[in-house]
Amino acid sequence: MTRPSTELLAVSRRWIDAIQHKRKNQMRNLLSEHQHLRFVGTGEDELWAGEAVREGIGEFFGVIPQFLKHEETFAEAFENGDSGWACLTHDIVFADQPDRTFHVRNTLIFALEEGVWKIVLRHGSLPIPNIDFTGIEQNAIADLVVAARKGFSLDQRDGFASIMFTDIVNSSRLASLMGDRLWSTEMARHFASLREIIEDADGQFVKSLGDGTMSSFPEPAQALHAARAILQVTEQSDGPAIALRIGIHTGNIVQTSDDFFGSVVNKAARIAALAASGEIQVSDTTRRMVGETQDYRFTKTTSVQLQGFEGEHLIHRLD
Repeated sequence: MTRPSTELLAVSRRWIDAIQHKRKNQMRNLLSEHQHLRFVGTGEDELWAGEAVREGIGEFFGVIPQFLKHEETFAEAFENGDSGWACLTHDIVFADQPDRTFHVRNTLIFALEEGVWKIVLRHGSLPIPNIDFTGIEQNAIADLVVAARKGFSLDQRDGFASIMFTDIVNSSRLASLMGDRLWSTEMARHFASLREIIEDADGQFVKSLGDGTMSSFPEPAQALHAARAILQVTEQSDGPAIALRIGIHTGNIVQTSDDFFGSVVNKAARIAALAASGEIQVSDTTRRMVGETQDYRFTKTTSVQLQGFEGEHLIHRLD
């Protein structure tokens, strides 16, 4: 059964990151060790196979100029049993050509080798419009795509993100003790503080929800970093004794100009509702994408049922 793969998306992004920062050993280790490995590049003669690819990959990408700007513009990945594939596009500006943007496409095909995903085929290209190549406009596929999207909001798109919800514990009691005016002032200060932390972590403050917030991050590590900073700032505040609970989940979302939708959003909200005061609870998907490191350690793994979702779901507390 073919299904979207957050794991392969994470591996693909590690591959791109290794290229950008010229991590030769990491590039080599992400490639298959078998002779069926294939590497296809933009150049006419860039079609190579086998061990030569692994041994030369570091030097091949090592001559690329330093990146001045690197922005992922599209990314998706799927898996089916022991195989999988990913497609990513990026806008890149090199330090030696600051006035020119290159639109780069990467296709990666993966196979499980001894339980580890390895790249068995890489195809990269700098797209050139068909009219520049053939002299003919080829619009058949583009026209079908436009037709298929009729009725689909023009500002709506799919994307991959980590969604974070924060919620104030016992907010009704605090509001009653402080009174509406003081509580409203405190909420405005609280939301402004969270927005600053979220945006500093390259996240998007999506909206406030009564006494809670919803935000989105391109990478799960950014969400975890922001969550811990939010708890720290809240605990050290000289204002009212506010206690937060936070929930995070990662996956494919649907975004409009000012909001996010989809099961990922709903699941993140359910996870936040299960967190205790002062806790950050994350989904198993988020935990696996970040991994166990000195920066991120998880405890209290729990199997839970989530309203609106079938079966049991693992959640983890971020220490």
